[in-house]
Amino acid sequence: MVENALLMKPGGEDVLEEYKSENSLKHRTRRQLVNILASHMTEMHGTIPSRNQKEKFALGIITLFPSLKDPFSPKGYLNQDFLLLFGAETFKPKVIKEAKHLTQSTELCRLLTAAENLSENDHTNWDSDMASLLLLLHLLPPTAGRKRIKISPSDAVGKMLLFHKSCCSIVEHLQGREAEQPYIFAVGRTKNRIDAFYIVDKQLIPCQATSSLGAFDELFKSHYVFNLSYDETLVQLFTFVQTTVYNIDVTTTDESPRVREFRAKVTPNFKLFQ
Repeated sequence: MVENALLMKPGGEDVLEEYKSENSLKHRTRRQLVNILASHMTEMHGTIPSRNQKEKFALGIITLFPSLKDPFSPKGYLNQDFLLLFGAETFKPKVIKEAKHLTQSTELCRLLTAAENLSENDHTNWDSDMASLLLLLHLLPPTAGRKRIKISPSDAVGKMLLFHKSCCSIVEHLQGREAEQPYIFAVGRTKNRIDAFYIVDKQLIPCQATSSLGAFDELFKSHYVFNLSYDETLVQLFTFVQTTVYNIDVTTTDESPRVREFRAKVTPNFKLFQ
């Protein structure tokens, strides 16, 4: 199924040839693989494929490309499979569309510009994929938790993601910060040119991913690997990702009205009052 889809689409043979010669795929080629298959999947099954349909494609990928197996995934499915589930052909454009209806602050406008790839030369902004995830945080903002203190989405970003300039000391950063929940530590020269991603959970864990969506995929899965609860400021975002993107424990998870309403907007077949 996967091989046939690649042979049918422009650029697919290049993916197969690179894997045959290298036994791996470069980041750009992996993105090309995901875009080709996501496009094929939506052509075959509509804009919101079922979980079974997604899993068939994921299984097909690791069968054809064994080195892409994900050690953090219980079934070994596609390394960085968040790319396939959230990427350009699925939820990402819907997140951008919905974010345009929010009150447009300076920060939100910067993220929308980055998400739509309109600021490639702006080294102070994140890449398109990470900007889209941060837009999702604005759409599903923090609520007042047990401490009854509500913070803004911009302030909550630091609970999920931190940029560290590659010329500065990582050790000093880790010694000066205490975090109760894991977060992404992005090291690079600029925000849109990251050299390496890490998950910080009291120690520095290198990500296998070389992309922002891949790093977020590993961050999300780290909660399951280490049996951790979500940071209370990120509960709405992670709950949406869990139930809507990954389809995990959909019927048993306690979703806030905001998450349920947003899920209804981006998944046409979801019944808000089911």
